[in-house]
Amino acid sequence: MSQIKKVVLAYSGGLDTSVILKWLQDVYKCEVITFTADIGQGEELEPARAKAKAAGVKSIYIDDLREEFVRDFVFPMFRANTVYEGEYLLGTSIARPLIAKRLVEIARKENADAISHGATGKGNDQVRFELGAYALMPNVKVIAPWREWDLTSRERLLAYADLHGIPVDFKKRKGESPFSMDANLLHISYEGGILEDPDAAPPEKGMWRLTVSPEKAPNKAELVELEFERGDLVAINGTRMKAHELLGELNRLGGKHGVGRLDLVENRYVGMKSRGCYETPGGTILLRAHRAIESLTLDREVAHLKDDLMPRYASMIYNGYWWSPERQALQVLIDHTQQSVTGTVTLKLFKGNVIVVGRKSKQSLFDTKIVTFEEDEGAYNQADAAGFIKLNALRMRIAANKQAASKSAAKPSRARTATAKRSTKR
Repeated sequence: MSQIKKVVLAYSGGLDTSVILKWLQDVYKCEVITFTADIGQGEELEPARAKAKAAGVKSIYIDDLREEFVRDFVFPMFRANTVYEGEYLLGTSIARPLIAKRLVEIARKENADAISHGATGKGNDQVRFELGAYALMPNVKVIAPWREWDLTSRERLLAYADLHGIPVDFKKRKGESPFSMDANLLHISYEGGILEDPDAAPPEKGMWRLTVSPEKAPNKAELVELEFERGDLVAINGTRMKAHELLGELNRLGGKHGVGRLDLVENRYVGMKSRGCYETPGGTILLRAHRAIESLTLDREVAHLKDDLMPRYASMIYNGYWWSPERQALQVLIDHTQQSVTGTVTLKLFKGNVIVVGRKSKQSLFDTKIVTFEEDEGAYNQADAAGFIKLNALRMRIAANKQAASKSAAKPSRARTATAKRSTKR
């Protein structure tokens, strides 16, 4: 421990990381540098600076990473239509590689000996932070207090905070927060506490901070037009904005109409099942629109290949392998498929639903002359389909004939059966 002179801590200013800050100073006798990322969590971050300063921290980093987060992490992920276990849009998972990247950058700049985080030993985030850090700084020392200390309950954390004069939010002290939350521009997640019973309905009070309930959403649908260029959203209703502004506007629209709520039991990488509730209004809209524009512009086999690869890609992100060579290699393929994914999609938002009502693109592969049910003037020869079907059925016809022949050979003739019966009577 004496070898650690300087540590960069991923710091939120909440109970856990405030205790960790003091614990690092006491146990490792080291200088602590705090890093707080603004990735659109919607909270005032200056109180974190004040708390760190009061704790004696000299180097305090509070970085606005919202644009980089959406442009370089969220949008590349959505090019793959990424969904984990059929439902989860990976709002927490995709933020971790960016935080790990910035932790390492600060550690290099400050010539620090280690980095530290507040992720517990039961969750996915410890894996995500550390895999990212090791990929970017192979010999970095990682200090994970939850795997070292004996402060294993809220009561012990509060007692430690009181002992050392660490300010504690009143709600935390009274235990009024019934779950833990993680927020960024892509989503808010709710886990733990009363949500640990997978059969208990999530409460309306205190939860669902981005979205109204579908029952309380407007009774009138709203049309929204999304414009894409090379697979990325670039404009909403004709207005071009920066990446993080676009996602923020989608969140506003989706939240207004009750879009994007999810209650999920998922499989954590460490082996256990966990129950999480998620709000991803903008991401839900973005996914539906991106698939719609791809349906018009992607070759069939390319689209199907992407769908085949997507679950593996999703697992890489969920499990913390954003910086791995396999994810980066797969990203090259995904990005290559997006060259023609340009056009506009019109959606209808209504009481929790996102309904595609139109899509158009100059890169469209939809040929009206060929697909029409009306006179196609020879664009498609329907007689060609007979040979196509027979050739595709050939292997099944061969197998069926073989099976029929085998059954016929195995079935005894009537004459042989009668002879066998007479022989038995004798």
